[in-house]
Amino acid sequence: MNGGANQEEQLASLAVVLPLALAGFSVSAACWTLFAVAGVQLRTELNLSSLQFGLLLAMPMAVSALLAIPAGLAARRVGARRVMLACLAGLSLCMGLLLMTTTFTGYLAVAGGLGLAGGFYSAGLQFVTSHCKPERLGLALGVFGAGVMGAGLNYYLVPLLHEAFSWRGVPLVYLIVLLLVMALLMMLTDDRDANTEPSLLADGGRRIGGLARWRAWHLCGYFGVLAGGFFALALWLPEFLSGQFGLRMASAANLALWFVVPGALAQVVGGALSDRYGSVRVVTRSLLVGLLALVVLSYPPMTLRVHGVASGLELEFALALGSETAFVVMLGVAMGCAIGSLQRMVIIRNRDRAALMAGLLLVSACSVAFLLPVLFGAVNQWLGVRSAMFMILFLLMSVCLVLFARANRREERQRLLHPGIQSPYPLGGRGGL
Repeated sequence: MNGGANQEEQLASLAVVLPLALAGFSVSAACWTLFAVAGVQLRTELNLSSLQFGLLLAMPMAVSALLAIPAGLAARRVGARRVMLACLAGLSLCMGLLLMTTTFTGYLAVAGGLGLAGGFYSAGLQFVTSHCKPERLGLALGVFGAGVMGAGLNYYLVPLLHEAFSWRGVPLVYLIVLLLVMALLMMLTDDRDANTEPSLLADGGRRIGGLARWRAWHLCGYFGVLAGGFFALALWLPEFLSGQFGLRMASAANLALWFVVPGALAQVVGGALSDRYGSVRVVTRSLLVGLLALVVLSYPPMTLRVHGVASGLELEFALALGSETAFVVMLGVAMGCAIGSLQRMVIIRNRDRAALMAGLLLVSACSVAFLLPVLFGAVNQWLGVRSAMFMILFLLMSVCLVLFARANRREERQRLLHPGIQSPYPLGGRGGL
């Protein structure tokens, strides 16, 4: 009786916690990637170079990487709810400062403050994990991770608000939404909703060092490439589509929604499929589909001149806008499935240190998301090949697939030779990795 009552109480608590965490992460992700669209207007006003624009996009990711582990440790020490509220308050302050800033240095400082969204992710993941049973953890984490579709709100809301008022109306609207989510979180939850461990900071170094025994570092690397690549593309796609096809920024931003939203929702699918079939199968197949899409997207528009006997023949190769969008959607769904599955794979083996693992995942993802926009901007400025960003992602994801498959085969051989050894990559269904 008590067990059934506890399960019902846990389910009821999750029914409140998960929507609030999802709403908070959605608006945080919207703030996180605000300059992906608003920054284009600033680029014109301030006459920014491609490298400066890439730095503006990447700054929130850099700060998120610095805050990720401290936020995770703080969530275990003082409670995830308090850290989440502190991050939302900091983002609200950034929105207020954005209304007054007029210089590139000021915008760069505000962009750094938007990195508090990463702290919300670390604490929010611990918040959700503490209320969920292991057999449904993949689905719950996928739903929480789907909050990244808040980044897609920028592609729709920023041009809309810019036309209705000015782009300065965007931070004002986001400020109101942030305050509303804070109020709901304070009213509908209390400090008992998140586990605390006051002694965590005292042995934090030992815990981080001990992660090597859990073989978590390489999984965090794979997650970083996929999640960081996803964020980098979400930041850069409006600029890419606008330049590649000569679209207005509003139209390019609307098309970029077809990458972010399906990719975010695919995290739910990836987590749910992993609960049923195991993470290894989902990650491997998702990476293969993503690589196929990247092969096509990597080819820049080109003209092939064939010298015939009497005359020459010119052949032009270029993806039409509809075909480009279809392969971008395919890439987003594949990356989203792999992200949701890898997130579950790491957390389910480290449930007792979920906040710390969330921090490590975020450090990896934000480090990649910081470097890639700068790299995209540099390649675009120095080489003039826009599709080079897809080439870079193809190389990174290919390396991830090879290393992931090799590690999986090695663990399978060890399990066959030593049946008593538990593999971090079991192929089982429910409850397995």
